[in-house]
Amino acid sequence: MTVQPNILVVGPAWIGDMVMAQSLFKVLKARAPGGTVSVAAPAVTAPLLERMPEVDVVIDTPFRHNHLQLRERYSLGRSLRRQGYDRAIVLPGSIKAALLPFFAAIPTRSGYRGEPRWGLVNDCRVLDQGVLSRQIDRFVQLSLPPGSPPASSNPLPRLVTRPEQAPRIIERLGLTVSPASALALCPGAEFGPAKRWPSRHFATLASHFLGQGWQVWLLGSEVDAPTTRDINQQTGDRCLDLSGHTSLLEVVDLLAAATAIVSNDSGLMHVGAASGQPVVGIFGSSSAANTPPLSDRARAISLDLPCSPCFARHCPLSHTDCLEQLLPQQVIAAVAALPGIQDAPGA
Repeated sequence: MTVQPNILVVGPAWIGDMVMAQSLFKVLKARAPGGTVSVAAPAVTAPLLERMPEVDVVIDTPFRHNHLQLRERYSLGRSLRRQGYDRAIVLPGSIKAALLPFFAAIPTRSGYRGEPRWGLVNDCRVLDQGVLSRQIDRFVQLSLPPGSPPASSNPLPRLVTRPEQAPRIIERLGLTVSPASALALCPGAEFGPAKRWPSRHFATLASHFLGQGWQVWLLGSEVDAPTTRDINQQTGDRCLDLSGHTSLLEVVDLLAAATAIVSNDSGLMHVGAASGQPVVGIFGSSSAANTPPLSDRARAISLDLPCSPCFARHCPLSHTDCLEQLLPQQVIAAVAALPGIQDAPGA
């Protein structure tokens, strides 16, 4: 009788990375359907695991951002020893992330070389970014024995969604769902302004589709609320501004109900792609070669200027031309070219 593995994955603290980590969970479950996949995750990303059927156990890691909290990590790690994990896969590159499986005495602890983690990660891999350009492929590679060639293809993320919940979510906020097509706009990007398309461009895009009879939804967290409020004001308050009024799982279902999605390269771009709906992902300082929207119904758009991608939070040249010069008309054309959009009401 084959013993099925019991695996702990230390998950990412970024929403987009957690969505992309689903590819790893899918591979682990496909190789050992009878095994157990547990994922340790912070509160900001843990809710997504509820929509990933490959994950058997969710372990809450109630640690504050940028705090070591060594005693608390030791206590949680010790409590996990009784679970008898065979191996751990540590996706973040920090020392903090590697402490939990070490304290849990998990015999094999795999991860990429990042912060100095000698002894904490005893299966330490060197990442060849030229071979593994996409984040999902990097995650999946950690499940393979050291030195293994990369897989020719990996499964794409696909969240369980409940789009039928969208009307209830919107009506709870005292708003009305239109029977027409809905364009969901996600103008935030927590990483920094070098990943955010200008608000005035989003407003022009919104006004175009409003003029075509579409409804426009503005989505994001409380941090994004000033941006979505600005966009809505520029359109004469004709959008449904839902930013900061919905939970992450409600946003998952709203994106799944949208006719099309336009997003900066952000966590919600990956959520939208994993919902299966048509997505245009806007790239400025980052690269679609690394973190593309992962769906056959998604498209990435970028100007590919000589100075990009720079992967900076703030434009090193102080002009952000990679986003400023990407005009709304180009994004409008990209949306119109998405699969199925031509048949949508009002298109």
